[in-house]
Amino acid sequence: MLILKLAYKNLVGAGVRTWLNVFVTAISFFLIIFMTGLYQGMEEHSLQILIDTEIAGGAYWHPDYDPADPIALEDAHGTPPSPVAALIEDGQAVPVLISQAAIYPNGRIRPVIMKGIIPGQTILDFPSSTLAGYEGSDIPVLIGAGMAKSSNLKAGDTFIIRWLDANKTYDAQEGIVVAVMETENFQIDLGQIWIPIERMQQMLSMPGEASYVTYAQGLDALAETDGWILRDAAYLNRHMVAAIDADRQAAPILYAILLALAAMGIFNSQVLTIFRRQKEIGTLMALGMTRPKVVGLFTTEGGMNAFLALIMTIILGGPVLYWSATTGIPLLEMYGMGDVDAAEMGFIMAGRIISVYSVGLFVTTTILVSMIVLIVSYLPARRIAKMKPTDALRGKVY
Repeated sequence: MLILKLAYKNLVGAGVRTWLNVFVTAISFFLIIFMTGLYQGMEEHSLQILIDTEIAGGAYWHPDYDPADPIALEDAHGTPPSPVAALIEDGQAVPVLISQAAIYPNGRIRPVIMKGIIPGQTILDFPSSTLAGYEGSDIPVLIGAGMAKSSNLKAGDTFIIRWLDANKTYDAQEGIVVAVMETENFQIDLGQIWIPIERMQQMLSMPGEASYVTYAQGLDALAETDGWILRDAAYLNRHMVAAIDADRQAAPILYAILLALAAMGIFNSQVLTIFRRQKEIGTLMALGMTRPKVVGLFTTEGGMNAFLALIMTIILGGPVLYWSATTGIPLLEMYGMGDVDAAEMGFIMAGRIISVYSVGLFVTTTILVSMIVLIVSYLPARRIAKMKPTDALRGKVY
């Protein structure tokens, strides 16, 4: 208790120097927590959007299906095996048929990926039901806002669609945009058109066929799929996880710089303190305080620096952390890009990023910063162990 009282009086007595060290350490606390929460929020939001709009529980791929090889789409289709077809019949899975096509909006040609889906499906969260209400002779088409903008299309516009069917014969027909969907997932938007799967199967002469079948979340994997390949959610979202992890690698560099600044300030402060307070140290040692206790006194001062920095972080940074976790951070607006659609840039990003903070994040950051502060407080204090009380009283420098 005596050491704590002395450490507190010494910190208060140091005045501005103490609060500068506390402020720099608090900035380190705050930015490490803030940036980590921001990355975690971006990752969770992006993955949730992928799962809701594209992945669901996972998918069963046709053996020849490869989303990275558009040329292979001509052969990447077939009738789903019986166990998978049973899931479709029960409404627990939705088939998707994919083919290359070309559209001619406003007299221009544009290659697209044409996808067929059940209009009434509920597995994926996007407005495929808009495809069910059209009763005209044209092909009903659903497109995303990014596709609509890049193709200069809007709801009600018509254009020619040309495709290659299973007999290697080209055909064409007029399509009509029945709806333009707003989605944060550019992977179901840019360069793609969606039509009812039964209509597409007729167009391509592929009755009952699909390229892959997406199943609902929570379903167990089928034991037998007759050659169709199971792709779980972890496999399908691996690219997004890898992209976020790659961007996150730069964060430790910032953390290291912040921690180095805080540690340097505390280290210099402790060295200066030991230099200026040698007579005080000698007096304490002459009065019977052991060297380990004197070292503990200076180390405790460093620990109290970390504690005060934590309190300052809560008081000054707490409202900002709360705001970012509830209201969200408008990143695009902050960078002057409020009118830019993230999907157009190839990002799955909301207009506002909701940061995600966990108890583990706060505990880990507190322990990390506190340990560094204690270490840099202890290192200069080790010199005290070499002092003799008589030399310290005379102000002899080691």
